[in-house]
Amino acid sequence: MVFRKPPDGGWGWVIVAVSFFTQFLCYGSPLAVGVLYLEWLDAFGEGKGKTAWVGSLANGIGLLASPVCSICVSSFGARPVAIFSGFMVAGGLMMSSFAPNIYFLYVSYGIVVGLGCGLLYTATVTITCQYFDKHRGLALGLISTGSSVGLFIYAALQRELIELYGLDGCLLIVGALSLNILACGSLMRPLESSSSPPPEKMCVDKVPDQYFVYHEKEKTIEENISILEKGYIDEKCVNNVPDCKHDSILNKNVLSSVNINEKDTYKKKVVEQTNFCKQLAKRKWQLYLTYWKETMVLFKNKVFSALFVAILLFDIGGFPPSLLMEDVARSANISEDDYYMPLISIIGIMTTVGKLILGILADFKWVNTLYLYVTTLLMTGVALFAIPFAKSYLTLAMLSGILGFLTGNWSIFPYVTTKTVGIEKLTHAYGILMFFAGLGNSLGPPIVGWFYDWTQEYDTAFYFSGFCVLLGGFLLLLAALPCWNACTNQSSKLPPNTYSYKVASNA
Repeated sequence: MVFRKPPDGGWGWVIVAVSFFTQFLCYGSPLAVGVLYLEWLDAFGEGKGKTAWVGSLANGIGLLASPVCSICVSSFGARPVAIFSGFMVAGGLMMSSFAPNIYFLYVSYGIVVGLGCGLLYTATVTITCQYFDKHRGLALGLISTGSSVGLFIYAALQRELIELYGLDGCLLIVGALSLNILACGSLMRPLESSSSPPPEKMCVDKVPDQYFVYHEKEKTIEENISILEKGYIDEKCVNNVPDCKHDSILNKNVLSSVNINEKDTYKKKVVEQTNFCKQLAKRKWQLYLTYWKETMVLFKNKVFSALFVAILLFDIGGFPPSLLMEDVARSANISEDDYYMPLISIIGIMTTVGKLILGILADFKWVNTLYLYVTTLLMTGVALFAIPFAKSYLTLAMLSGILGFLTGNWSIFPYVTTKTVGIEKLTHAYGILMFFAGLGNSLGPPIVGWFYDWTQEYDTAFYFSGFCVLLGGFLLLLAALPCWNACTNQSSKLPPNTYSYKVASNA
């Protein structure tokens, strides 16, 4: 499929709008799952670690399955995937209202809703990139705020719906709202000018067709020759009996020579087709080997290896507050009368502000994005260490705002990845990092919940979370220090096609 030049406007702004609302509708409930987490604790009476798996799966499974999501969008297109995923999200939410136990929620809310969100995220980003080139950063920034706005609104909305209609009614209504994704998906008109397959695919498809045509041709020739032979022999036998035997032998010799030539040509075609298939399989195998070799080369870059560890530890320690902060407030015996706004809503709105401000800072030439990202990691670790000392709504609200703002460092993470591995390897490296980010999202809340089940308080859990984030930040900082680069350059040269992050360069 050949795409025409991105219009950078026109219908592209409609794509931005529907992508924004798609992320708003699909990510609103999973990101604000902390409100539902409290109700599930009371409804099923399971431990905090086991219950936390529901929200962590919903947020992590989409990242873990990002390669599968990319293949689906590439194969079927953004519009069909968005419509199908809308049914998945809405159906998963509605099924969750009938959950008899926590294990049913693992499938209905954790896997079905989470996988649907992952597919929708890939579809919205892909079609937005197709429609924009010069203004691609602005377009992606606008649609990425949809999830943060969804977190802000859904946290209060789900809390109000639970008070009015109960947990089951809340999930049914939220699932019905998610059906609006179908309308958004139907507006994702594909940007394409022709549907001609690539040259390699044409060659593969033509080989069976040529064989089929040749086979039919061979059959036709044999049938025609046998008919002519029969008619000619019959005529000869009637007119001149002595010549009948001689002509019959002569025609058989001619027919056998024709069949031998046709069969030789057929065998030649089969051999050519077999050789072509062998070459195609060999080329595919070489592509797989090249992929793994490039992956190993990426990990030889010490900054990329430190970045991989940092993103994994950051999601293990930094994601749980957005899921567990409401339960932290309840564990601190904070009265509901003191609640002016759900803590998760504060995290959501400050995440939006953080994405915008940090993204703007990253555009300044005098700002190094790697140091900026490391700073957000270290500050996040300090804020997590401070949570056990917060015993009032005001202090928890302040820490929630700080953590939400620092979580906005997702907007500068692609900048850091690009400067670390180069634009040529961005897609490969970013896919690997997102997989481990999803792994951290899936493991973080259950680990914190298990710490609570073990100690019956959140203090040890958040000390552990803060230590994880600080460890990742310090490792990334050490890997990027100029003195470390100088020592490494003196001892050995970097492998080819790798990029060392120069701290003095501007991001």
